[in-house]
Amino acid sequence: MMLKLFSVDDHIVEPADVWTKRLPRKFQEKGPHVIDADGRQFWVFEDQRSATMGLNAVAGKAPEDWGTDPVRFTDLIPGCYDAAARADDFRADGIVGSVLFPSLPGFGGRVFFEMKDKELADLCVRAYNDFVMDEWCAAAPDIFVPTIILQLWDPDLAAAELRRCAERGARAVSFPENPSYLKLPSLHTDHWDPVFHAFEETGVVCSMHLGSSGHIPIPTPDSHFSVAITAAPAVVGIETITDMLFGTLPRRFPNVQFVMTEGGIGYIPYVLERADFVWGKHRFWAPFGDIKPSEIFNRQFAVCAVNESFGLSEDSIDRIGIDNILWESDYPHSETAWPSSQTEVAKALGHLTPEQIDKITHRNAERIFNFPVTKEAKAAGIQHRLDNAEANGERPQAIKAYPVDATPNGDLPDVTRVVAGTAK
Repeated sequence: MMLKLFSVDDHIVEPADVWTKRLPRKFQEKGPHVIDADGRQFWVFEDQRSATMGLNAVAGKAPEDWGTDPVRFTDLIPGCYDAAARADDFRADGIVGSVLFPSLPGFGGRVFFEMKDKELADLCVRAYNDFVMDEWCAAAPDIFVPTIILQLWDPDLAAAELRRCAERGARAVSFPENPSYLKLPSLHTDHWDPVFHAFEETGVVCSMHLGSSGHIPIPTPDSHFSVAITAAPAVVGIETITDMLFGTLPRRFPNVQFVMTEGGIGYIPYVLERADFVWGKHRFWAPFGDIKPSEIFNRQFAVCAVNESFGLSEDSIDRIGIDNILWESDYPHSETAWPSSQTEVAKALGHLTPEQIDKITHRNAERIFNFPVTKEAKAAGIQHRLDNAEANGERPQAIKAYPVDATPNGDLPDVTRVVAGTAK
C-alpha cells in the first residue's frame, strides 16, 4: 500500500502563454513572453531577458545531465509545465496534495515587484493568480492547492488581492521571508499590517519559501554555487525564524499560520533552545513579551523536510513538535525524490509510528492548508476533469490506467473505475 504524500513545496514552470493570453493588447510586447534565440527559449519582459528554466527543472533527468544554461520547453518532462502531466506524475508517486510556487515571478513575486511599470506589474500578478486558480489547479483540483503571489509594492493592493483570491479558493500566499532584502520595510514595522489583517480574516496560510527575497548566502565571489545550496537552508532558515520569533508580527497577529518551506528542519531544535535561553536572559529589558519563542513557534509555525534523516530523528521530532512538521517534494527541482518518493519517505520515516508518519506525510498539511484529501474530494476532482474533457470532446491525459496503485492508504477510489463511471 502506498503512503499518502502531501507536498507543501512544488514549483510551476509557467507555460509560455500565461501572460500573453491574459494581458491587455498594449502590454503584449512589454509583458512576459517567450522568444527563441540561438536555439534556446527565453522569457522577455520590459528590458529583461531571463532563462526559461535551467537547474530548477531537472525532474526526470540524471544528475550528469543537469546544467544551468537556458533550455527549451521540449527539453523538460511535461510535468514541469503541464498541469495534467504533473497530476499524472504525482498520482503515480502517491502524492495527493501539492502547494505550488512560481518560477518566473520569483518564489514570492519579487520579479514583478522589481518591474518599472507598476500598472503592468499589477496585471502580471493578477494574471498569474488567475492562471493558477483557473487553469493549473482546475486541471486537478483534488491535488493542487491554489497558492498566489501579491503586489509587494502596495500593501493595500496586496490585501485586496489576497481577499479576492481567497474568495475564489486560494489557500496560501507565497510571501518573501525577509522583505528588507528587497529594500522594503521590514516585518517589524506596521507597513505590512493591511496584508496580515487579510491573512487573519481569510485564514489563508503565509508560506515563506526561503530564498524568495533573493538572499543567497555565498561567502565569497569565488565560492561554488554548491556552497549556497548547502548553506542556504540553515543560514537563511535560522535568520528568518529567529527574526520572526523575536519580532512583534506573530504576537500582533496570533492567528496567522506561517509555513517555512525548503528550509529543512535539522537546526530547529537548536534554534528553539537558543531562542528560549536568550529570551530568558533578556526579556526583562527587551520588548519580547511574556510568551517564549518556542511557544510562538508551536502556535503559529510549521517547517518542512525533504527526506532528511537528522531532522526526522525521534529526538528532533520531539523537540520540534510532531504537529509542526510537513513533507515537501520540491518537484521539479533537484532536491525532489520523485519518482521514488515512496521509497525515500518510507526509508526516512520507517522508525516512526503509523500515526506519526500520517501526520508528517499528509495530515498536518491537510489541517494547516484546510485542504482535505478525502475520497470525496478526490472523486470530485477527477469528475471535474472528466466533465471538462467531455465538453471538449477529448479524454484528459492525466486520467488513465495507472501502472501503480493510485489509492494511497486505501483512502482513494481506483482511478480506472472512476473513469469508467463505476466507482462507489
